[in-house]
Amino acid sequence: MLLTIQNLTKSFIGMKALDNVDFELAAGEVHALLGENGAGKSTLIKCLTGAYNRDDGIIRLDGETISPQSTLEAQDLGIGTVYQEVNLLSNLTVAQNLTFGREPRRFGIINGAAMRREAEAMIAGYGLDIDVSRDLGSYSVAVQQIVAIARAVALSGKVLILDEPTASLDAREVEMLFDVVRKLRDQGLGIIFVSHFLDQVFSLTDRVTVLRNGCKITTEKTAELDRVRLISHMLGRELDEAETDGERRGTEGRVSAEPVLTVRGLGKRNVVEPFDLDIRSGEVIGLAGLLGSGRTETAELMFGVRSASSGSVSDKNGKVSLSSPRDAIAAGFGFAPEDRKTDGIIADLSVRENIALALQARRGWARPISRTEQDRLAAEYIKKLDIRTSSAEKPIGELSGGNQQKVVLARWLAMNPRFLILDEPTRGIDVGAHAEILNLIQDITKEGMAILIISSELDELIAASDRVIVVRDRRHVAELTGAQIATENIVKAIASDEREAV
Repeated sequence: MLLTIQNLTKSFIGMKALDNVDFELAAGEVHALLGENGAGKSTLIKCLTGAYNRDDGIIRLDGETISPQSTLEAQDLGIGTVYQEVNLLSNLTVAQNLTFGREPRRFGIINGAAMRREAEAMIAGYGLDIDVSRDLGSYSVAVQQIVAIARAVALSGKVLILDEPTASLDAREVEMLFDVVRKLRDQGLGIIFVSHFLDQVFSLTDRVTVLRNGCKITTEKTAELDRVRLISHMLGRELDEAETDGERRGTEGRVSAEPVLTVRGLGKRNVVEPFDLDIRSGEVIGLAGLLGSGRTETAELMFGVRSASSGSVSDKNGKVSLSSPRDAIAAGFGFAPEDRKTDGIIADLSVRENIALALQARRGWARPISRTEQDRLAAEYIKKLDIRTSSAEKPIGELSGGNQQKVVLARWLAMNPRFLILDEPTRGIDVGAHAEILNLIQDITKEGMAILIISSELDELIAASDRVIVVRDRRHVAELTGAQIATENIVKAIASDEREAV
């Protein structure tokens, strides 16, 4: 084997990110590394490339034990990495990027002509015919990715790690990149391919390793791997298990007959394909799919975080402007994002101040919320949501994850939105807070609010949702209602080869 990893272990503050993980990569192989958020993929790559020091385990390259202490040392050993975001300098030329740090010199001065000739020879081997004297930023993302690969191979030349390289590419660009990867495989490189696009995994790779919760679940030949079994490995749910979906709430008297919001053809190129969706008051719509499938991107389009390239959202008064989150808030939309600590809370502000933020944004900063009203709102929602804090003036960063999440929900409830988007609302919180938040979701729909909930926990979606939309490879591929809402049907829709129109 070209690369062998044995019993790789890495912990952070007592939590194991990798737990005795084994991994092998052969020369002339494209090996997919798959897993949901928190599975351990990034940690494995960072241990392999010297960004992290492993706690335990052995890494062998060409039979020799290695312990890279930096990415530069890993690169010198023969391990190169290309990320989704091209980590080159867009304001330098292609030639400068390809030879950066090892430019050909004459009499101590960079030899520009020799540099261009070297770059042209390098890039020609990848099937590109481009002007290497132009700035890298003037080319498409696909070309930039190939230039990054060419540089990584030139500097390393044994193992190439491709971390979500196709996330921003269209189908034609993906195939162009794959042609390059196949050529490198045929030349004997070992390639680790990290992706959330299963169609691409089955098209490109020779073997697949699945990680879940820091543990290796399986390694199998791609050609022999059933898609449904792969999804089950990633999600931790086997379809032959007894179903425990339980009885869901009835919709009578709670969900409006007519939609309050109508989405038609909303999409963004290379992000989410155009989709239609009717949203009814009092309804919970679940959004299911693997990480990177387009779930969060769908929510961001509907909240103006991303600008749509097609389609519209309308209500009874006509089109709703969603060119920015400010527009969405003005239209009565709320959004609790997945990354609570980075995007949801302002850690140094108090619980009171965090709760008041959305309502203040909707009113506009010219109409400040009085301290008296802020105190009233904080007291109301601390009691209503059972937010456990010693004081409304306590910095939110000092609260537990579950209580932080309750404050984020309180912020949007204080605004009384008509449509609330919840992206992974129970991630990283304890069991008690988890149940409280799910109960809260059910309670607020009784008051007529429409909710879109995104969750990696299928049991959670099944219990909470009146409808479930399945998203795969940036496309809404199925809609499940009533008795159709079951683990088996969701997993099969995610794994399906055939794309169905919603």
